[in-house]
Amino acid sequence: MRKGKTMNTKKDKKSLHLTLEDRIEIQECLSHGMTFKAIGRRIGKDPTTISKEVKKRIVIVPTSVKRTDGNGNLCVAVCQKLQKAPFVCNPCQGAKRPCRFDKHIYKAKGAQDEYKLTLRESREGIPLTKEEFWKIDKVISDGIRGGQHLYHILQTNNLNVSMPTAYRHLHKDYFSIGTIDLPRVVKFKPRAKKKADYVPKGVKVGRTYGDFLQYKAELDLTTWWEMDTVIGKVGGKCVLTFNFVPCNFMFGLLLDDKTALEVADKIKALKVRLQADGLRFGDIFPEILTDNGGEFANVHAIENTPQGLKETNLFFADPYRSCQKPHVEKAHTCFRSIVPKGTSFNSFTQDNLNLIFSHLNSAKRNGLKGKTALEAFNFWQNPIIAELLGIYPIQPEKVIQNKNLLKAFDS
Repeated sequence: MRKGKTMNTKKDKKSLHLTLEDRIEIQECLSHGMTFKAIGRRIGKDPTTISKEVKKRIVIVPTSVKRTDGNGNLCVAVCQKLQKAPFVCNPCQGAKRPCRFDKHIYKAKGAQDEYKLTLRESREGIPLTKEEFWKIDKVISDGIRGGQHLYHILQTNNLNVSMPTAYRHLHKDYFSIGTIDLPRVVKFKPRAKKKADYVPKGVKVGRTYGDFLQYKAELDLTTWWEMDTVIGKVGGKCVLTFNFVPCNFMFGLLLDDKTALEVADKIKALKVRLQADGLRFGDIFPEILTDNGGEFANVHAIENTPQGLKETNLFFADPYRSCQKPHVEKAHTCFRSIVPKGTSFNSFTQDNLNLIFSHLNSAKRNGLKGKTALEAFNFWQNPIIAELLGIYPIQPEKVIQNKNLLKAFDS
């Protein structure tokens, strides 16, 4: 049995299916008389998972010993040890004395083969023969032509076919009838399908979240920026947000649309503005962590100076793992307390955004011991930077943290 295994070494596998390696470990642990709880800790699984796996995959090996009652009839006896965990004979396999009861054995290889078979069958669905399909086609087609609705036909004839499957076959012209025979279906417009923009895999080479963690560990990194976008009405203006991790200082740039070109243009303009004041974008934003949105696909425009020299390291979180950049996601909830979801940004100006983020950064934070994000940021960075980013202090008694702030836009 392998030694030195702890739960920490396999903690990341807790939500995954059992592997052959896991099942071999279970078999070996059972042979050494370990409890389900101890086995669970060893391979990083819940004890209930181990218990269900063992009881489900038990193989019974009949004994050669014949037992009869007083009348000479064969009787089946069960070992009392099998009435409690671990419910198998694996711990007793090393005993020299032959057993008079049927053996209940857990075998890793057989359990894995059974699991694979179950998994494969569950994905195959219910196969139909040619005769069965033509029968379904005739019943549905005759019913539709007779003026019946599809749901009524399926329920009346118990065809074991779901509504989505029947409609899918109709749209693919598998049946003798077509969608033209269903007046309501003809009126339905096809659902619009728009492929979401994303960052190509080739661009992310050396810039993945794993690369970020390695980079962070090597440099003992304690400060970095997280970048994201917030949308208003679909198709309208949106906001490019930056969050400074140590103190959750945040500012935003107003985008006319959510495209890589627009993001590149805004960041280039920011670089030029900083350069005009003798500051370098790469010194302020040396590391940026963002997501896989297509608006960030122009990596070189973000990482490089206007002259083409690299000054910033851009990293991408894993797809659908917003928890890997939690600071900017949490900061968005504060932004949404002022600008609720569904609010259009089309009437906003950059000055409006600066006002919103100035109020957010001027609110006292519990995590900063009563200091504001702006005060903490000015401690970390040159105070002139916040001003160049459009953020200025708001007097404590005038700070507004809800949508009432939007009324100031009209004044």
